[in-house]
Amino acid sequence: MRTPATRAARIRLLVLDVDGVLTDGGLLYGVGGEEIKRFDVHDGWALAAAGRAGLEVAVISGRASGAVTRRMAELGIREVHQGVGDKPERLAQLMARLAVKPAEVAMMGDDLPDLPVMKTVGLALAPANAVPEVRRAAHWVSRRRGGEGCVREAIEMILRARRAWPPPDPGSR
Repeated sequence: MRTPATRAARIRLLVLDVDGVLTDGGLLYGVGGEEIKRFDVHDGWALAAAGRAGLEVAVISGRASGAVTRRMAELGIREVHQGVGDKPERLAQLMARLAVKPAEVAMMGDDLPDLPVMKTVGLALAPANAVPEVRRAAHWVSRRRGGEGCVREAIEMILRARRAWPPPDPGSR
């Protein structure tokens, strides 16, 4: 049986859900109807560091939000797929385009719509507060909750397994 660290050493692509993973899952609406999301700064640093270490990151979310578009652009995440109805199909397209095998993909999800994707990848990840079915399906569960540093924890685990932690300092280029 392969350990999470053994699986993590092969990962080339990290796929993330948004609500409940990159955020705490709460939905806030401004007076004008705009959706407001809170992102963890430690997750953001790790996402930028992942790119510097050669780990591709993608977001696949069933919801669409301007806040997600903005935050991912700030972090240099190019693969942002929102309003996706069929996550497994979108992942298959992404893997084909990036020439990545299922064993080279990690997926972090928190709720039942994420299970079909999590069951097809080499490393299934979940935040501490994911629903029980997702935690049971995960190869690795973070100590931190969604929107509270779980993505940082997952990236650090993957990069350590790849012997790429700590990642290069952006100022040293």
